[in-house]
Amino acid sequence: MTLDLSEGLEGIRRNLGNPDYHGSRFLVTGGAGFLGTWLCSFLVKQGADVLCLDNLSSGLRENVSHLEENPRFSFILHDISEPIHFRQNIDYVFHLASRASPLEFDKFPLEIIRANTLGTMHALDIATEHGARLLFTSTSEVYGNAGIFPTPETYHGNVHTLGIRGCYDESKRLGEALCLAYLREKGTDVRIARIFNTYGPLMRADGVYGRVIPRFISQALNGEPMTIFGDGSQTRSFCYVTDQVEGLLRLLYSDSAKGEAVNIGNDKELAILSLAELIRSATGSSSGFNFEPLPEDDPVRRWPDISKATRLLQWRPKVNIETGIASMIQKG
Repeated sequence: MTLDLSEGLEGIRRNLGNPDYHGSRFLVTGGAGFLGTWLCSFLVKQGADVLCLDNLSSGLRENVSHLEENPRFSFILHDISEPIHFRQNIDYVFHLASRASPLEFDKFPLEIIRANTLGTMHALDIATEHGARLLFTSTSEVYGNAGIFPTPETYHGNVHTLGIRGCYDESKRLGEALCLAYLREKGTDVRIARIFNTYGPLMRADGVYGRVIPRFISQALNGEPMTIFGDGSQTRSFCYVTDQVEGLLRLLYSDSAKGEAVNIGNDKELAILSLAELIRSATGSSSGFNFEPLPEDDPVRRWPDISKATRLLQWRPKVNIETGIASMIQKG
C-alpha cells in the first residue's frame, strides 16, 4: 500500500509559495529512494514533467507506483554510473543516486564510489548537454570527524581516507570537485547540497538500509531492544523530510547559489541515547536498550551551521524532532 504523502507535500507547497513547474522537465537520479520519492511526488504535483531514474539497488519501485499513471511521470530503470542520453530536453537535474546507509559502506564500496564519481560525471554530462541546472546531493560526511561546531561550509574536513567510511566520504568529496570542475571548464550551472541526517515517512527500517530513527521506532513498537551503537553519547542533527525537500528546491532555484555548497539540515543537536529515550516515550514502549560496539570511524558529533542557507535561501527548518517523530509513528 502506498503511503499518503499529501499532507507533507501540501506543507512544502505552502512554504514555497505555491510554485508552478508546468513546462519544466526534471531528471531525478535515485528518484525511487527516500528523498527522491518525495521530490518526484512534489514536482509532479506542481505540474512538472519528471524522469525518475533508479537502478533499485536501494530504492523501491513501489515508492513511486502512485505516480506511474500520471503522463508527466516516467520511470527509467538504469544505473547512472553507466552513460545514458535523452532526446527530450531536460531543464533541471537532481543527482541523488547513491547508497547512503553507513551499514552499506563495507558491503558495496565500489558501487558507492561509482555512483558518486562516474555517476556524477554522467549526470553532469547530461546537464551540460541540455544546458540544465544541476543540484548534487553531497553530505555532511565530507566533513568527516569534524573539529568545529556548528560546522560551517568553510570547514575543509577531517576524513579517514582508508577507513570503512572512506568510500562514501571521499567519493562525495570528489563529486563536489567534479561539479566545480564542470562549472569552471564547461560553464555547467551547478550547486551542492551538503545534507545532514534526514528522516521521515518512506525511510526504510529494514536490514542494511535501516536508519536510526525508523529502526528505533520499529524496535520500540515491536517491543524489541533498541540497538544503540557505542554508549549513545554521539550526536546527530535530524531534519524532517519536508524541510529537507524545501531546502533542496530553494537551493536549486536560487540564482545566487551557482557554484555554492550549502549545508541543509536541522541545527538542533541531539545525542543518540536521548533520541532513543524520546522515541521510547513517544511510542509508550517498554523496550530496553541493547548497546553494540561503535562502528569504525563513526563521527562523534554532527551539528551544521545553517547560517548560509538562511542568508542565501531564506530557509530554516520548521519541524522539530518531537513533531517529526510523532508524524512517523502515526503514519506507521
